[in-house]
Amino acid sequence: MRALAAPDDTEIARLDAWWRASNFLTIGQIYLRGNPLLREPLTPEHIKPRLLGHWGTSPGLSLIYAHVSRLIRYTGQQAVYLAGPGHGGPALVAAGYLEGTYSEIYPEVSQDEAGMLRLFRQFSSPGGIPSHVSVTTPGSIHEGGELGYVLVHAFGAVMDNPDLLAIAVVGDGEAETGPLEGSWKGVSFINPARDGAVLPILHLNGAKIAGPTVLARKDPAEVRALLHGHGYDVIEVTGEDLPGMHHRFAAALAEAWGKIRAIQVAARDGEWDGERPRWPMIILRSPKGWTGPAKVDGIQVTGTWRSHQVPLSGVRDNPEHLAILQEWLRSYRPEELFDASGAPVELVRALAPEGDLRMSASPHANGGKLTEDLDLPDFRDYAVDVPSPAAGRAESTRKLGELMRDIYRRNPYSFRLFCPDETNSNRLGDVFEVTDRGFMEHVTDQDVKISRDGRVMEVLSEHNCHGWLEGYTLTGRHGMFATYEAFAMVSASQTVQHGKWLQESRHLPWRAKVPSLNVLLTSTAWRNDHNGFSHQGPGLIQVVLTQRGDVARVYLPPDANTLLSVADHCFRSRSYINLIVIDKQPQLQFLSMDAAEEHCARGAGIWDWAGTDDGTSDPDIVLACAGDVVTMETVAAAQILKEKLPALKVRVVNVVDLMTLVRPKDHPHGMGETLFTELFTDTVDVVFAFHGYPGAIHQLVHGRPDADRFRVRGFIEQGTTTTPFDMTVRNKASRYHLVLDAINNARRLPRGATELKAWCEQQLAKHEAYVVEHMEDMPEVRDWALGDWAEQG
Repeated sequence: MRALAAPDDTEIARLDAWWRASNFLTIGQIYLRGNPLLREPLTPEHIKPRLLGHWGTSPGLSLIYAHVSRLIRYTGQQAVYLAGPGHGGPALVAAGYLEGTYSEIYPEVSQDEAGMLRLFRQFSSPGGIPSHVSVTTPGSIHEGGELGYVLVHAFGAVMDNPDLLAIAVVGDGEAETGPLEGSWKGVSFINPARDGAVLPILHLNGAKIAGPTVLARKDPAEVRALLHGHGYDVIEVTGEDLPGMHHRFAAALAEAWGKIRAIQVAARDGEWDGERPRWPMIILRSPKGWTGPAKVDGIQVTGTWRSHQVPLSGVRDNPEHLAILQEWLRSYRPEELFDASGAPVELVRALAPEGDLRMSASPHANGGKLTEDLDLPDFRDYAVDVPSPAAGRAESTRKLGELMRDIYRRNPYSFRLFCPDETNSNRLGDVFEVTDRGFMEHVTDQDVKISRDGRVMEVLSEHNCHGWLEGYTLTGRHGMFATYEAFAMVSASQTVQHGKWLQESRHLPWRAKVPSLNVLLTSTAWRNDHNGFSHQGPGLIQVVLTQRGDVARVYLPPDANTLLSVADHCFRSRSYINLIVIDKQPQLQFLSMDAAEEHCARGAGIWDWAGTDDGTSDPDIVLACAGDVVTMETVAAAQILKEKLPALKVRVVNVVDLMTLVRPKDHPHGMGETLFTELFTDTVDVVFAFHGYPGAIHQLVHGRPDADRFRVRGFIEQGTTTTPFDMTVRNKASRYHLVLDAINNARRLPRGATELKAWCEQQLAKHEAYVVEHMEDMPEVRDWALGDWAEQG
């Protein structure tokens, strides 16, 4: 391993030229709509009518990019660049443009004066590109629009990616967010023998949008101690003098890269003692808005929060500000950086690495190019034997654990489970037959299935698990994030942001499809028997439903065989958010594997065995359901009606793919009008028992024939420490409530309906009395055999 030598005068000239060019292009994107190369004096007509963008963080981002490019050119290191500061977009767009990648992807943005003008005009303009480092930015896997996730994405990107270096620039405003504060611990999970490396660069420029940042105002010794305590070897660079900062940052980067390579070489050559390495990181202190106008209207701008966005406002109407802008742009000496045609000169171009080693062209930042299909076992081999519906019980997610165990076995370097300390709790523990939990801190003899070589990622942070999986899939590998349903809301914003990324990428033909983000929710609202109301919340379903249909998928398998079929489909899919919701506790098993496959392929179907509908004409009432517990209640309600009102024609419809309810024009999984009518008719009332919030079903069936006939029973924020059956009673979604709804909405009522209604009300009263009298004796898991609850009691 050769050391990275200090830059000589020629290299310093290249670094500085590239940096000046990037700064010039950054400012041009914010301000200019004409005269991109300043061939003539600036006039108001050359200035955009509305000035948008962020300058303050951009010079630091460009400085880092320039120096990492030199590192890559010298060493051949594969690297991706993740810009954590929220709106450093123009700097990274400028970098891709200078490397040539931008023009290769977007030929209309050519490397000449006309292309430069287009580059400037599209920035923060309607129909153009956003002001942050978005999916449209070549080389990006990290959306900078929402702060806090740069480190988790970087750590996920390097897992099972031994040759990759992730440069993760942490903004000092971003460093104040909860997700970022909680993500420094990633070094406790990176194995240098088989993973790549993350180089965090904490960019302390002193201010956020309207004031100082915490870490920038702390004593540097305190900041060093904080980061040292997280496990980092801290290297610091401070200043604004030039070329001194180039020399100092080059030395810091060389030191950091040398330490990273020494750690990796020792681990891979068998010279590692197994202790967690102390990975390097860099603290870069430079002025906010560095090289911009020091003062405007006599007020300090550079080095303050005033340089965060647009340092000079009102340029079109203020001749003094226009003159300052011209002086600022000319300070970078663009005539030295771009030739007569407007293309970057050789001095600038010489810094960029070749081909795919350019960070804006790295295939790791377009992970679909590197994705290989999983080697999946046949999910049918894990089937639960179901000789007849509702005759036996099983822990459905345990069968999924068996499937994932063998996926690990077949795909040792491209599949991981991410779970907040709940793998066994969620009945997925069979994966530990193949691999341990990964952990780089010290292990004691009391620890079970924990080692430095483990590849099940458990950390008690939904943000870390979700973000690691995002980084893992965006760079081409596969996995699943499994958590308790209520706590998926902790990272729900990440789900939304990832959905936006996938949605936008579908409009970019150069973005290859990546493995889907698979989310499994267990310990659901209806089955948190001992944890209580805090653990009862199905909100993520609602969140995912707000995503566009080309990326959002929601599955509610009612039993093990449907879960296996759904999981197989999800693991094969690309560029979706697949949300799977099913509880981990023993539950009735309804469908054989053949029936489950057919049911999942359709997404919804009539369960003839559960109802009394002969199919020759429309039923009197449709009982529909989506979700495991409410499906049990629906089948039980149908059984009560079958026994007590046998003349009532009841149709039972189960929905496993929630998006089939949507019209085909609104979602690609939406069932056609013919199938919708086949299941729900066009006129008969539908009583729908739903796992989540009732409003979701009304949203999904909007536009269907007579949508007002759907009456939905679901979670209505009624919960406590209680049994699953009591939860359905509290939320008015029990079998008795469903029977009452059927009686109240059926097209015709056979004799005995009034008596059945009174009987159901009696059962609910009995239940309430039983709960009051025997609360402490209520079993943790109620018998779910079909029939009358009170008789089982």
